[in-house]
Amino acid sequence: MSRYGIGGSSIDKELNAITPIAHLAKPIEKEEFKSRIEKACKMMKTQNIEAMYLNAGTNLYYFTGTRWNSSERMVGAILYSNTSLEYIAPEFEIGTILDFMLIEGKVNSWQEHESPYALFSKLLAGRGIGAGSVYMDETTPFFITNGILKCNPKLDLIDAKPITSGCRMIKSKAEIDIIKIAMDITLEVQKAAARILKVGISAKAVTDFIHEAHKRYGINSGSYFCIVLFGEDTAFPHGVKHPKHLKENDIVLIDTGCKLQDYISDITRTYSFGNPTDYQKRIWNIEKETQLAAFKAITLGNTCGAIDKASRRVLEFHDLGPDYKLPGLPHRTGHGIGLDIHEWPYIVDNDDTILKSGLCFSIEPMICVPNQFGIRLEDHVYIKDNKPYWFTEPMYSIENPFGIRERS
Repeated sequence: MSRYGIGGSSIDKELNAITPIAHLAKPIEKEEFKSRIEKACKMMKTQNIEAMYLNAGTNLYYFTGTRWNSSERMVGAILYSNTSLEYIAPEFEIGTILDFMLIEGKVNSWQEHESPYALFSKLLAGRGIGAGSVYMDETTPFFITNGILKCNPKLDLIDAKPITSGCRMIKSKAEIDIIKIAMDITLEVQKAAARILKVGISAKAVTDFIHEAHKRYGINSGSYFCIVLFGEDTAFPHGVKHPKHLKENDIVLIDTGCKLQDYISDITRTYSFGNPTDYQKRIWNIEKETQLAAFKAITLGNTCGAIDKASRRVLEFHDLGPDYKLPGLPHRTGHGIGLDIHEWPYIVDNDDTILKSGLCFSIEPMICVPNQFGIRLEDHVYIKDNKPYWFTEPMYSIENPFGIRERS
Protein backbone atom coordinates (compact mmCIF):
# COMPACT_ATOMS: atom_id res chain seq x y z
CA MET A 1 0.00 0.00 0.00
CA SER A 2 1.01 3.63 -0.39
CA ARG A 3 -1.26 6.19 1.16
CA TYR A 4 -0.72 9.28 3.30
CA GLY A 5 2.98 8.51 3.65
CA ILE A 6 2.50 4.90 4.75
CA GLY A 7 4.25 2.30 2.59
CA GLY A 8 5.35 2.61 -1.02
CA SER A 9 9.07 3.21 -0.46
CA SER A 10 12.14 1.14 0.31
CA ILE A 11 14.83 1.02 2.96
CA ASP A 12 17.62 2.00 0.57
CA LYS A 13 15.66 4.88 -0.95
CA GLU A 14 14.82 6.35 2.45
CA LEU A 15 18.34 6.00 3.85
CA ASN A 16 19.91 7.55 0.77
CA ALA A 17 17.58 10.55 0.97
CA ILE A 18 18.73 11.57 4.46
CA THR A 19 20.86 14.68 4.97
CA PRO A 20 22.63 14.93 8.35
CA ILE A 21 21.47 17.70 10.70
CA ALA A 22 22.81 16.58 14.09
CA HIS A 23 25.78 18.93 13.68
CA LEU A 24 23.40 21.88 14.02
CA ALA A 25 23.11 21.24 17.75
CA LYS A 26 25.49 23.36 19.80
CA PRO A 27 27.02 21.72 22.88
CA ILE A 28 26.46 23.12 26.37
CA GLU A 29 29.12 25.73 27.11
CA LYS A 30 31.47 25.49 30.08
CA GLU A 31 29.97 28.65 31.57
CA GLU A 32 26.56 26.97 31.77
CA PHE A 33 28.01 24.10 33.81
CA LYS A 34 29.52 26.68 36.17
CA SER A 35 26.16 28.42 36.53
CA ARG A 36 24.55 25.08 37.41
CA ILE A 37 27.07 24.60 40.20
CA GLU A 38 26.40 28.09 41.49
CA LYS A 39 22.65 27.48 41.52
CA ALA A 40 23.05 24.17 43.34
CA CYS A 41 25.32 25.74 45.93
CA LYS A 42 22.86 28.54 46.63
CA MET A 43 20.18 25.91 47.22
CA MET A 44 22.52 23.94 49.50
CA LYS A 45 23.24 27.04 51.58
CA THR A 46 19.54 27.66 52.16
CA GLN A 47 19.40 24.19 53.72
CA ASN A 48 22.64 24.70 55.67
CA ILE A 49 24.23 21.67 54.04
CA GLU A 50 27.87 22.01 53.09
CA ALA A 51 28.47 19.10 50.70
CA MET A 52 26.76 17.05 48.00
CA TYR A 53 28.08 13.84 46.46
CA LEU A 54 27.52 13.37 42.71
CA ASN A 55 27.86 9.80 41.52
CA ALA A 56 29.05 8.80 38.07
CA GLY A 57 26.17 9.21 35.63
CA THR A 58 23.92 11.99 34.45
CA ASN A 59 23.99 14.03 37.68
CA LEU A 60 27.79 14.11 37.62
CA TYR A 61 27.69 15.18 33.98
CA TYR A 62 24.96 17.78 34.48
CA PHE A 63 26.90 19.70 37.11
CA THR A 64 30.52 19.09 36.08
CA GLY A 65 30.47 18.20 32.38
CA THR A 66 32.44 15.05 33.22
CA ARG A 67 31.12 11.98 31.39
CA TRP A 68 31.51 8.76 33.37
CA ASN A 69 29.29 5.70 33.64
CA SER A 70 28.43 4.21 37.01
CA SER A 71 30.04 0.85 37.81
CA GLU A 72 31.07 -1.31 40.77
CA ARG A 73 33.89 1.15 41.54
CA MET A 74 33.14 4.43 43.30
CA VAL A 75 33.69 7.33 40.91
CA GLY A 76 32.16 10.73 41.52
CA ALA A 77 32.64 14.21 42.89
CA ILE A 78 31.94 16.12 46.07
CA LEU A 79 30.49 19.56 45.48
CA TYR A 80 30.94 21.91 48.44
CA SER A 81 28.62 24.82 49.13
CA ASN A 82 31.44 27.28 48.36
CA THR A 83 31.38 25.91 44.72
CA SER A 84 34.66 24.01 45.10
CA LEU A 85 34.79 20.50 43.67
CA GLU A 86 36.77 17.36 44.49
CA TYR A 87 36.73 14.15 42.47
CA ILE A 88 37.07 10.59 43.75
CA ALA A 89 38.37 7.87 41.41
CA PRO A 90 40.57 4.76 41.35
CA GLU A 91 44.26 5.58 41.01
CA PHE A 92 44.54 3.85 37.64
CA GLU A 93 41.70 6.01 36.22
CA ILE A 94 43.23 9.41 37.05
CA GLY A 95 44.53 9.99 33.53
CA THR A 96 41.14 9.20 31.99
CA ILE A 97 39.27 11.32 34.54
CA LEU A 98 41.53 14.27 33.75
CA ASP A 99 40.90 13.74 30.06
CA PHE A 100 37.11 13.78 30.52
CA MET A 101 37.08 16.53 33.16
CA LEU A 102 35.45 19.83 32.17
CA ILE A 103 35.03 21.67 35.48
CA GLU A 104 38.38 21.42 37.24
CA GLY A 105 38.84 19.92 40.66
CA LYS A 106 41.39 17.90 42.57
CA VAL A 107 41.25 14.17 41.85
CA ASN A 108 41.56 12.11 45.03
CA SER A 109 42.44 8.51 44.30
CA TRP A 110 42.32 5.10 45.94
CA GLN A 111 44.13 1.88 45.11
CA GLU A 112 42.16 -1.28 44.39
CA HIS A 113 42.78 -2.73 47.87
CA GLU A 114 41.84 0.53 49.63
CA SER A 115 38.44 1.86 50.68
CA PRO A 116 37.01 4.75 48.61
CA TYR A 117 34.41 5.18 51.37
CA ALA A 118 37.11 5.88 53.94
CA LEU A 119 38.62 8.35 51.46
CA PHE A 120 35.24 10.05 51.10
CA SER A 121 34.91 10.40 54.88
CA LYS A 122 38.48 11.69 55.15
CA LEU A 123 37.85 14.37 52.52
CA LEU A 124 34.72 15.58 54.33
CA ALA A 125 36.52 15.61 57.66
CA GLY A 126 39.26 17.70 56.07
CA ARG A 127 36.58 20.29 55.35
CA GLY A 128 35.28 20.16 58.90
CA ILE A 129 32.37 17.84 58.02
CA GLY A 130 33.03 14.92 60.32
CA ALA A 131 29.37 14.55 61.21
CA GLY A 132 25.96 15.86 60.20
CA SER A 133 24.02 15.95 56.95
CA VAL A 134 25.51 15.41 53.52
CA TYR A 135 23.49 15.37 50.30
CA MET A 136 23.83 12.14 48.31
CA ASP A 137 23.01 11.88 44.63
CA GLU A 138 19.76 9.87 44.64
CA THR A 139 21.15 7.49 42.00
CA THR A 140 24.07 6.48 44.21
CA PRO A 141 24.10 2.67 44.60
CA PHE A 142 23.45 1.17 48.03
CA PHE A 143 26.94 -0.35 48.24
CA ILE A 144 28.43 3.15 48.23
CA THR A 145 26.11 4.70 50.81
CA ASN A 146 26.41 1.57 52.96
CA GLY A 147 30.19 1.67 52.71
CA ILE A 148 30.31 5.34 53.70
CA LEU A 149 28.09 4.85 56.74
CA LYS A 150 30.18 1.92 57.94
CA CYS A 151 33.25 4.17 57.78
CA ASN A 152 31.53 7.08 59.49
CA PRO A 153 28.18 6.40 61.20
CA LYS A 154 28.09 10.05 62.33
CA LEU A 155 27.21 11.19 58.83
CA ASP A 156 23.56 11.63 57.92
CA LEU A 157 23.26 10.87 54.20
CA ILE A 158 20.16 12.56 52.82
CA ASP A 159 18.46 12.53 49.45
CA ALA A 160 19.91 15.16 47.07
CA LYS A 161 16.86 15.04 44.82
CA PRO A 162 15.61 18.49 45.93
CA ILE A 163 18.88 19.91 44.56
CA THR A 164 19.44 17.67 41.54
CA SER A 165 15.84 17.70 40.33
CA GLY A 166 15.40 21.31 41.38
CA CYS A 167 18.17 22.26 38.97
CA ARG A 168 17.71 19.71 36.18
CA MET A 169 13.93 20.09 35.78
CA ILE A 170 14.33 23.68 34.60
CA LYS A 171 15.87 23.49 31.15
CA SER A 172 17.90 26.36 29.73
CA LYS A 173 17.48 27.70 26.20
CA ALA A 174 20.61 25.79 25.18
CA GLU A 175 19.15 22.53 26.48
CA ILE A 176 15.79 23.09 24.78
CA ASP A 177 17.53 23.92 21.51
CA ILE A 178 19.39 20.59 21.59
CA ILE A 179 16.25 18.63 22.45
CA LYS A 180 14.37 20.35 19.60
CA ILE A 181 16.89 19.13 17.04
CA ALA A 182 16.90 15.63 18.52
CA MET A 183 13.09 15.54 18.37
CA ASP A 184 13.10 16.85 14.79
CA ILE A 185 15.47 14.06 13.77
CA THR A 186 13.39 11.35 15.41
CA LEU A 187 10.17 12.69 13.88
CA GLU A 188 11.71 12.53 10.40
CA VAL A 189 12.90 8.98 11.17
CA GLN A 190 9.32 8.13 12.19
CA LYS A 191 8.02 9.43 8.86
CA ALA A 192 10.62 7.44 6.94
CA ALA A 193 9.81 4.29 8.94
CA ALA A 194 6.15 4.63 7.96
CA ARG A 195 7.13 4.84 4.27
CA ILE A 196 9.09 1.55 4.29
CA LEU A 197 6.25 -0.53 5.73
CA LYS A 198 4.92 -3.44 3.70
CA VAL A 199 3.04 -6.66 4.39
CA GLY A 200 5.39 -9.22 5.92
CA ILE A 201 8.06 -6.84 7.12
CA SER A 202 9.45 -7.80 10.53
CA ALA A 203 9.61 -5.57 13.57
CA LYS A 204 13.38 -6.18 13.61
CA ALA A 205 13.78 -4.93 10.03
CA VAL A 206 11.99 -1.71 10.97
CA THR A 207 14.01 -1.40 14.19
CA ASP A 208 17.27 -1.86 12.25
CA PHE A 209 16.17 0.74 9.71
CA ILE A 210 15.33 3.26 12.45
CA HIS A 211 18.73 2.70 14.06
CA GLU A 212 20.53 3.28 10.76
CA ALA A 213 18.34 6.28 9.87
CA HIS A 214 19.27 7.99 13.13
CA LYS A 215 22.93 7.39 12.27
CA ARG A 216 22.45 8.89 8.79
CA TYR A 217 21.10 12.04 10.44
CA GLY A 218 24.41 12.32 12.31
CA ILE A 219 23.60 10.47 15.53
CA ASN A 220 26.70 8.25 15.72
CA SER A 221 25.16 6.00 18.37
CA GLY A 222 21.99 5.47 16.30
CA SER A 223 18.74 4.90 18.17
CA TYR A 224 18.84 5.33 21.92
CA PHE A 225 15.98 2.83 22.06
CA CYS A 226 13.32 1.48 19.69
CA ILE A 227 10.00 -0.33 20.12
CA VAL A 228 8.20 -1.54 16.98
CA LEU A 229 4.88 -3.35 17.40
CA PHE A 230 2.18 -4.58 15.02
CA GLY A 231 -1.40 -5.73 15.58
CA GLU A 232 -2.25 -7.20 18.98
CA ASP A 233 1.31 -6.56 20.19
CA THR A 234 0.52 -2.83 20.37
CA ALA A 235 -1.63 -3.50 23.46
CA PHE A 236 1.61 -4.02 25.44
CA PRO A 237 3.08 -0.58 26.26
CA HIS A 238 6.72 -1.65 26.19
CA GLY A 239 6.58 -4.53 23.77
CA VAL A 240 6.60 -8.32 23.65
CA LYS A 241 9.26 -11.02 23.60
CA HIS A 242 8.58 -12.13 20.01
CA PRO A 243 7.12 -9.27 17.92
CA LYS A 244 4.83 -10.20 15.01
CA HIS A 245 5.40 -9.42 11.34
CA LEU A 246 3.19 -6.76 9.74
CA LYS A 247 -0.16 -7.78 8.27
CA GLU A 248 -2.66 -5.81 6.21
CA ASN A 249 -4.90 -3.57 8.36
CA ASP A 250 -2.66 -3.92 11.44
CA ILE A 251 -2.29 -1.12 13.95
CA VAL A 252 1.36 0.03 13.99
CA LEU A 253 3.04 1.46 17.09
CA ILE A 254 6.60 2.81 16.87
CA ASP A 255 8.29 4.38 19.90
CA THR A 256 11.88 5.54 19.43
CA GLY A 257 14.42 8.22 20.15
CA CYS A 258 18.07 9.19 20.00
CA LYS A 259 20.74 10.91 22.08
CA LEU A 260 22.18 14.20 20.82
CA GLN A 261 24.78 16.12 22.83
CA ASP A 262 23.74 13.86 25.72
CA TYR A 263 20.05 14.91 25.50
CA ILE A 264 17.35 12.47 24.50
CA SER A 265 14.40 12.47 22.10
CA ASP A 266 11.37 10.22 22.53
CA ILE A 267 8.39 10.07 20.14
CA THR A 268 5.63 7.47 19.67
CA ARG A 269 3.47 7.24 16.57
CA THR A 270 0.48 4.90 16.22
CA TYR A 271 -1.54 4.47 13.04
CA SER A 272 -3.23 1.96 10.80
CA PHE A 273 -1.50 0.05 8.01
CA GLY A 274 -4.60 -0.25 5.87
CA ASN A 275 -8.20 0.19 6.92
CA PRO A 276 -8.90 0.66 10.63
CA THR A 277 -12.11 -0.61 12.18
CA ASP A 278 -14.67 1.85 13.50
CA TYR A 279 -13.70 0.88 17.05
CA GLN A 280 -10.01 1.49 16.35
CA LYS A 281 -10.88 4.90 14.91
CA ARG A 282 -12.97 5.71 17.97
CA ILE A 283 -10.20 4.79 20.42
CA TRP A 284 -7.57 6.62 18.35
CA ASN A 285 -9.69 9.78 18.35
CA ILE A 286 -10.27 9.52 22.10
CA GLU A 287 -6.51 9.17 22.56
CA LYS A 288 -5.96 12.37 20.60
CA GLU A 289 -8.67 14.15 22.59
CA THR A 290 -7.05 12.96 25.79
CA GLN A 291 -3.60 14.15 24.73
CA LEU A 292 -4.95 17.59 23.84
CA ALA A 293 -6.85 17.83 27.12
CA ALA A 294 -3.59 17.19 28.96
CA PHE A 295 -1.90 19.93 26.94
CA LYS A 296 -4.67 22.41 27.76
CA ALA A 297 -4.19 21.64 31.46
CA ILE A 298 -0.66 23.07 31.30
CA THR A 299 -1.23 26.41 32.95
CA LEU A 300 1.08 28.25 35.31
CA GLY A 301 0.34 27.44 38.94
CA ASN A 302 -1.23 24.12 38.05
CA THR A 303 0.53 20.88 39.05
CA CYS A 304 1.88 17.94 37.10
CA GLY A 305 -0.69 15.78 38.84
CA ALA A 306 -3.48 17.98 37.48
CA ILE A 307 -2.39 17.11 33.92
CA ASP A 308 -2.73 13.41 34.69
CA LYS A 309 -6.19 14.03 36.15
CA ALA A 310 -7.22 15.95 33.02
CA SER A 311 -6.26 12.94 30.88
CA ARG A 312 -8.28 10.52 32.98
CA ARG A 313 -11.37 12.73 33.06
CA VAL A 314 -11.59 12.51 29.27
CA LEU A 315 -11.17 8.75 29.35
CA GLU A 316 -13.85 8.33 32.01
CA PHE A 317 -16.21 10.54 29.99
CA HIS A 318 -15.84 7.97 27.21
CA ASP A 319 -16.42 5.04 29.62
CA LEU A 320 -12.74 4.02 29.71
CA GLY A 321 -10.89 3.27 32.94
CA PRO A 322 -11.38 4.59 35.54
CA ASP A 323 -7.95 5.01 37.08
CA TYR A 324 -5.63 2.34 35.66
CA LYS A 325 -8.31 -0.14 34.63
CA LEU A 326 -8.45 -1.45 31.06
CA PRO A 327 -9.56 -0.62 28.48
CA GLY A 328 -7.94 2.64 29.50
CA LEU A 329 -4.66 4.21 30.55
CA PRO A 330 -2.50 1.74 32.52
CA HIS A 331 0.32 4.12 33.45
CA ARG A 332 1.12 7.79 34.13
CA THR A 333 0.35 10.40 31.49
CA GLY A 334 3.96 11.44 30.96
CA HIS A 335 7.49 11.98 32.20
CA GLY A 336 10.19 14.61 32.13
CA ILE A 337 13.02 14.31 29.64
CA GLY A 338 16.56 15.60 29.34
CA LEU A 339 19.83 13.77 30.01
CA ASP A 340 17.70 10.79 31.09
CA ILE A 341 14.77 9.52 29.07
CA HIS A 342 12.64 9.45 32.22
CA GLU A 343 13.40 12.21 34.70
CA TRP A 344 11.62 14.86 36.72
CA PRO A 345 8.89 15.94 36.68
CA TYR A 346 6.49 13.01 36.33
CA ILE A 347 3.00 13.59 34.97
CA VAL A 348 1.22 11.44 37.51
CA ASP A 349 -1.50 12.07 40.09
CA ASN A 350 0.80 12.34 43.11
CA ASP A 351 3.39 14.71 41.57
CA ASP A 352 2.74 18.13 43.08
CA THR A 353 5.45 19.89 41.07
CA ILE A 354 4.18 23.35 40.14
CA LEU A 355 4.24 24.06 36.40
CA LYS A 356 6.68 26.78 35.41
CA SER A 357 8.85 27.91 32.53
CA GLY A 358 11.69 25.56 31.66
CA LEU A 359 9.90 22.28 32.35
CA CYS A 360 10.01 19.67 29.56
CA PHE A 361 7.90 16.52 29.61
CA SER A 362 5.95 14.03 27.52
CA ILE A 363 2.22 13.76 27.08
CA GLU A 364 1.43 10.13 26.23
CA PRO A 365 -1.85 8.95 27.80
CA MET A 366 -1.85 5.55 26.04
CA ILE A 367 -5.11 3.64 25.70
CA CYS A 368 -4.73 -0.15 25.90
CA VAL A 369 -7.48 -2.52 24.75
CA PRO A 370 -6.39 -5.97 26.02
CA ASN A 371 -5.88 -8.68 23.40
CA GLN A 372 -6.75 -6.24 20.60
CA PHE A 373 -4.55 -3.16 20.22
CA GLY A 374 -3.07 -0.12 21.92
CA ILE A 375 -2.89 3.53 20.87
CA ARG A 376 -0.09 5.75 22.16
CA LEU A 377 0.42 9.26 20.82
CA GLU A 378 3.54 10.65 22.46
CA ASP A 379 4.80 14.16 21.99
CA HIS A 380 6.79 16.34 24.36
CA VAL A 381 6.19 19.88 25.46
CA TYR A 382 8.31 22.63 26.95
CA ILE A 383 7.11 25.65 28.88
CA LYS A 384 8.53 28.97 27.75
CA ASP A 385 7.45 32.46 28.85
CA ASN A 386 4.69 30.83 30.89
CA LYS A 387 3.16 29.04 27.86
CA PRO A 388 3.37 25.40 26.70
CA TYR A 389 4.77 24.57 23.28
CA TRP A 390 4.97 21.26 21.42
CA PHE A 391 8.41 20.00 20.46
CA THR A 392 6.61 18.06 17.72
CA GLU A 393 3.12 18.57 16.39
CA PRO A 394 0.62 15.88 17.46
CA MET A 395 -0.59 13.29 14.97
CA TYR A 396 -3.33 14.16 12.48
CA SER A 397 -5.43 10.97 12.17
CA ILE A 398 -5.19 7.20 12.38
CA GLU A 399 -5.06 6.91 8.58
CA ASN A 400 -2.99 10.02 7.92
CA PRO A 401 -0.67 10.25 10.95
CA PHE A 402 1.62 12.95 9.61
CA GLY A 403 -1.01 15.18 8.02
CA ILE A 404 0.17 14.61 4.47
CA ARG A 405 -1.87 16.15 1.65
CA GLU A 406 -2.25 13.55 -1.09
CA ARG A 407 -1.91 14.58 -4.71
CA SER A 408 -5.19 14.45 -6.63
